[in-house]
Amino acid sequence: MTGNMYIDPGADTEEGYAISSASRALVRKMVGDDTPEDRIRQRCAIAVGDFVMAELMEFIQNPVDAGLVAIASGATIITDIRMVQMGIRKKEHNSDVICALDHGAEISAEKGITRSSAGFIALREKIDGAIVVIGNAPSALLTLCRMIKDEDARPALVIGTPVGFVNAKESKELLRELETPSISNRGTRGGTPPAIACMNEIIVMYIEKNRSQ
Repeated sequence: MTGNMYIDPGADTEEGYAISSASRALVRKMVGDDTPEDRIRQRCAIAVGDFVMAELMEFIQNPVDAGLVAIASGATIITDIRMVQMGIRKKEHNSDVICALDHGAEISAEKGITRSSAGFIALREKIDGAIVVIGNAPSALLTLCRMIKDEDARPALVIGTPVGFVNAKESKELLRELETPSISNRGTRGGTPPAIACMNEIIVMYIEKNRSQ
């Protein structure tokens, strides 16, 4: 991506674009700009205002390529919470963006599990071939990992950056043990901003590819 092709999903004014572009130029120098993974590291660092975040990102099984193929096919994007759903760019691609919280209320009440976990259980038939983006709920990521291991669920890509001191680190470690393409971060840091950053950067790469054809 060159400077004159820079796209920011959140910048829709001249001033906003100028700020975003200047920020990205700085982060390119600090993080590096040699690979698609570097671009995701850059946007994650910007999202949390900390260069350390770039160093924490992990990429398993060529996740960028997997995400680009999935977006090109119109794969559904499933999020754990509405904040993640709202932050994902909806323009210039054909993927529906749905939230697990809108599904599985009865399962949550019956099993006494979190709404986000129950939502993924309810959405089992939609997970195969989908992109899953979990930025907040370690319980949802643990549930998804169990579905992948025990039920042969096959998402095209999992972006997992849940934050917190209870199961956040462990859920991401479990994700990285799987053969599923994934993007995650080490440790207890994370949250909605890096999850959205990962997904939006892949969408931007897809848009750039389409515009250049």
